[in-house]
Amino acid sequence: MWTTENRARYNRDKLRYPSDATEEEWGQLAALIPAARQGGSRRTVNIREVLNGLLSVLSTGCQWRAIPRDLPPRSTIFDYFARWQADGTLRQIHATLYVRCREQAERQASPSACIIDSQRVKSAEKGGDYIDPSGFDAGKRIKGKKRHLLVDTLGLLVHALVHPANVQDRDGGILLLSALAERFPLLAKLFADGAYQGPVFRKALAKVRPQLQTEIVKRSEQATGFVVLPQRWIVERTIAWLKRCRRLAKDFENRIRTATAFVQLASIRLMLRKLCNPS
Repeated sequence: MWTTENRARYNRDKLRYPSDATEEEWGQLAALIPAARQGGSRRTVNIREVLNGLLSVLSTGCQWRAIPRDLPPRSTIFDYFARWQADGTLRQIHATLYVRCREQAERQASPSACIIDSQRVKSAEKGGDYIDPSGFDAGKRIKGKKRHLLVDTLGLLVHALVHPANVQDRDGGILLLSALAERFPLLAKLFADGAYQGPVFRKALAKVRPQLQTEIVKRSEQATGFVVLPQRWIVERTIAWLKRCRRLAKDFENRIRTATAFVQLASIRLMLRKLCNPS
């Protein structure tokens, strides 16, 4: 949200664009960016400007060729983005900021309860080859991809997975939880909606996370109109936070790994603002 405090910070730091990283936000990130590779020419690229370019694409949803000219060339920004995807830099930054946010809220680094949900995203017109295919969700009648999100009770993204929209929620949920591997050993409770109930999901979950208990949160049959559902509203709020980034409004990506990286980047942006503006 563009509050009075955010506007004051924007004027104080003399940022060109609202999406640029402030001094405080860059201070959180600077030490987490890998140093230049050994050998060859010295690095001449301003990494902070590369980050600002990525945040501009994320926030405005612009095409790569529409990046403002006072930022580094699109090829430079995209090359660093692809490199940080491949070498795990984005994942490591996300994990570090996640722990800092948990500590700021006086919580343990590993959550004990999480909420799972999915978001269908309609495919947009794309240039180039469709390298990773989309799918058709017959229930929502949407052709595109599906984002599976796992968030903690603070609304912070724990893990995200992107796959074709025709993958059922119960199957995508197992893929998401399987990708956690041995991370978050204290995780013991999972809140979900009715799409994750039934023996198929329960048996598959017992193989992946036998210690994890699932609680299905359903809407009361007596309820009328809009009703806030316990725990489930948290993941819905996180989805709304992430959708403020226009790059996530539709499925613009030809590769699933790029779509996943943009979700991670949106979560990093969210956590930076929480750390630097806790109120």
